[in-house]
Amino acid sequence: MTKLAPRRAVLVAGAAAVAVTDLLVKAWAESALEAGLALGPVDLVLSHNPGVAFSLGADAPAALVVALTGLVIVAIAVVAWRAAPTWDCWRLAAVTAILGGGCGNWIDRSLDGVVTDYLHSGWWPTFNLADTAIVTGVVLLALLELRSPRQPAGTDTSG
Repeated sequence: MTKLAPRRAVLVAGAAAVAVTDLLVKAWAESALEAGLALGPVDLVLSHNPGVAFSLGADAPAALVVALTGLVIVAIAVVAWRAAPTWDCWRLAAVTAILGGGCGNWIDRSLDGVVTDYLHSGWWPTFNLADTAIVTGVVLLALLELRSPRQPAGTDTSG
Protein backbone atom coordinates (compact mmCIF):
# COMPACT_ATOMS: atom_id res chain seq x y z
CA MET A 1 0.00 0.00 0.00
CA THR A 2 1.41 3.36 -0.98
CA LYS A 3 1.55 6.39 1.27
CA LEU A 4 -1.24 7.93 -0.81
CA ALA A 5 -3.75 5.17 -0.17
CA PRO A 6 -4.51 5.75 3.56
CA ARG A 7 -5.73 9.33 3.11
CA ARG A 8 -7.85 8.33 0.15
CA ALA A 9 -9.23 5.39 2.14
CA VAL A 10 -10.12 7.78 4.98
CA LEU A 11 -11.82 10.09 2.49
CA VAL A 12 -13.93 7.32 0.96
CA ALA A 13 -14.73 5.52 4.22
CA GLY A 14 -15.49 8.75 6.07
CA ALA A 15 -17.75 10.10 3.33
CA ALA A 16 -19.55 6.75 3.15
CA ALA A 17 -20.03 6.73 6.94
CA VAL A 18 -21.51 10.24 6.90
CA ALA A 19 -23.83 9.39 3.99
CA VAL A 20 -25.01 6.08 5.49
CA THR A 21 -25.59 7.64 8.92
CA ASP A 22 -27.54 10.47 7.30
CA LEU A 23 -29.71 8.05 5.31
CA LEU A 24 -30.39 5.89 8.37
CA VAL A 25 -31.47 8.92 10.42
CA LYS A 26 -33.68 10.10 7.54
CA ALA A 27 -35.32 6.65 7.38
CA TRP A 28 -35.96 6.85 11.12
CA ALA A 29 -37.39 10.37 10.75
CA GLU A 30 -39.75 9.23 7.99
CA SER A 31 -41.19 6.52 10.22
CA ALA A 32 -41.14 8.23 13.62
CA LEU A 33 -41.80 11.93 13.18
CA GLU A 34 -45.28 12.36 11.81
CA ALA A 35 -46.39 14.34 14.87
CA GLY A 36 -43.02 15.91 15.66
CA LEU A 37 -40.96 15.83 18.83
CA ALA A 38 -39.53 18.72 20.84
CA LEU A 39 -35.95 18.38 22.11
CA GLY A 40 -34.92 21.61 23.78
CA PRO A 41 -33.86 24.27 21.27
CA VAL A 42 -34.47 21.97 18.29
CA ASP A 43 -37.75 20.37 17.29
CA LEU A 44 -37.77 17.19 15.26
CA VAL A 45 -40.32 17.93 12.56
CA LEU A 46 -40.60 15.94 9.36
CA SER A 47 -40.51 17.98 6.15
CA HIS A 48 -39.43 17.49 2.56
CA ASN A 49 -37.40 19.95 0.51
CA PRO A 50 -37.67 19.76 -3.29
CA GLY A 51 -35.00 22.47 -3.67
CA VAL A 52 -31.39 22.75 -2.61
CA ALA A 53 -30.04 25.06 0.12
CA PHE A 54 -32.81 27.24 1.57
CA SER A 55 -35.25 25.66 -0.96
CA LEU A 56 -33.55 27.38 -3.91
CA GLY A 57 -34.65 25.72 -7.12
CA ALA A 58 -37.72 24.15 -5.51
CA ASP A 59 -39.66 24.71 -8.75
CA ALA A 60 -36.96 23.16 -10.96
CA PRO A 61 -37.53 19.64 -12.30
CA ALA A 62 -36.26 17.06 -9.80
CA ALA A 63 -34.20 15.32 -12.49
CA LEU A 64 -32.36 18.57 -13.22
CA VAL A 65 -31.59 19.16 -9.54
CA VAL A 66 -30.39 15.56 -9.17
CA ALA A 67 -28.19 15.86 -12.26
CA LEU A 68 -26.64 19.20 -11.31
CA THR A 69 -25.98 18.25 -7.70
CA GLY A 70 -24.54 14.95 -8.93
CA LEU A 71 -22.10 16.85 -11.16
CA VAL A 72 -21.03 19.06 -8.25
CA ILE A 73 -20.45 15.99 -6.06
CA VAL A 74 -18.40 14.29 -8.79
CA ALA A 75 -16.28 17.43 -9.21
CA ILE A 76 -15.65 17.63 -5.46
CA ALA A 77 -14.83 13.91 -5.37
CA VAL A 78 -12.32 14.19 -8.23
CA VAL A 79 -10.56 17.16 -6.62
CA ALA A 80 -10.58 15.41 -3.24
CA TRP A 81 -9.22 12.16 -4.67
CA ARG A 82 -6.34 13.95 -6.34
CA ALA A 83 -5.52 16.29 -3.45
CA ALA A 84 -6.18 14.05 -0.43
CA PRO A 85 -2.59 12.77 -0.21
CA THR A 86 -1.34 16.33 0.32
CA TRP A 87 -3.98 17.47 2.82
CA ASP A 88 -3.57 17.64 6.56
CA CYS A 89 -6.10 15.83 8.74
CA TRP A 90 -8.29 18.94 9.22
CA ARG A 91 -8.69 19.64 5.50
CA LEU A 92 -9.32 15.94 4.90
CA ALA A 93 -12.01 15.91 7.61
CA ALA A 94 -13.67 19.03 6.19
CA VAL A 95 -13.91 17.71 2.64
CA THR A 96 -14.95 14.27 3.88
CA ALA A 97 -17.88 15.89 5.72
CA ILE A 98 -18.86 17.94 2.66
CA LEU A 99 -18.64 14.93 0.35
CA GLY A 100 -20.50 12.62 2.75
CA GLY A 101 -23.28 15.14 3.36
CA GLY A 102 -23.59 15.86 -0.33
CA CYS A 103 -23.84 12.16 -1.14
CA GLY A 104 -26.44 11.58 1.58
CA ASN A 105 -28.67 14.36 0.28
CA TRP A 106 -28.10 13.34 -3.34
CA ILE A 107 -29.07 9.71 -2.70
CA ASP A 108 -32.14 10.82 -0.73
CA ARG A 109 -33.22 13.21 -3.51
CA SER A 110 -32.57 10.58 -6.19
CA LEU A 111 -35.13 8.26 -4.62
CA ASP A 112 -38.20 10.54 -4.72
CA GLY A 113 -37.15 14.02 -5.83
CA VAL A 114 -37.00 15.57 -2.36
CA VAL A 115 -34.63 15.69 0.59
CA THR A 116 -35.94 14.63 4.00
CA ASP A 117 -35.40 17.29 6.66
CA TYR A 118 -36.21 16.94 10.35
CA LEU A 119 -34.23 19.44 12.49
CA HIS A 120 -36.19 22.64 13.07
CA SER A 121 -35.17 25.51 15.35
CA GLY A 122 -38.04 27.88 14.60
CA TRP A 123 -35.77 30.64 13.31
CA TRP A 124 -33.84 28.69 10.65
CA PRO A 125 -35.08 26.54 7.77
CA THR A 126 -35.56 22.88 8.63
CA PHE A 127 -32.41 20.85 7.90
CA ASN A 128 -30.84 17.41 8.39
CA LEU A 129 -27.60 15.68 9.36
CA ALA A 130 -26.20 15.92 5.81
CA ASP A 131 -26.77 19.68 5.79
CA THR A 132 -24.99 19.92 9.13
CA ALA A 133 -22.01 17.95 7.76
CA ILE A 134 -21.80 20.16 4.66
CA VAL A 135 -21.96 23.41 6.63
CA THR A 136 -19.47 22.16 9.22
CA GLY A 137 -17.05 21.15 6.47
CA VAL A 138 -17.38 24.48 4.65
CA VAL A 139 -16.87 26.47 7.86
CA LEU A 140 -13.82 24.38 8.74
CA LEU A 141 -12.35 24.92 5.25
CA ALA A 142 -12.95 28.66 5.56
CA LEU A 143 -11.23 28.76 8.95
CA LEU A 144 -8.30 26.77 7.57
CA GLU A 145 -7.96 29.24 4.70
CA LEU A 146 -8.04 32.21 7.05
CA ARG A 147 -5.33 30.57 9.15
CA SER A 148 -3.07 29.80 6.17
CA PRO A 149 -0.14 32.16 5.67
CA ARG A 150 -0.30 34.09 2.40
CA GLN A 151 2.63 34.91 0.17
CA PRO A 152 2.74 38.07 -1.90
CA ALA A 153 2.04 37.45 -5.58
CA GLY A 154 5.12 36.62 -7.63
CA THR A 155 7.23 35.34 -4.75
CA ASP A 156 8.72 31.90 -4.82
CA THR A 157 10.00 30.41 -1.58
CA SER A 158 10.92 27.01 -3.01
CA GLY A 159 14.33 27.88 -4.11
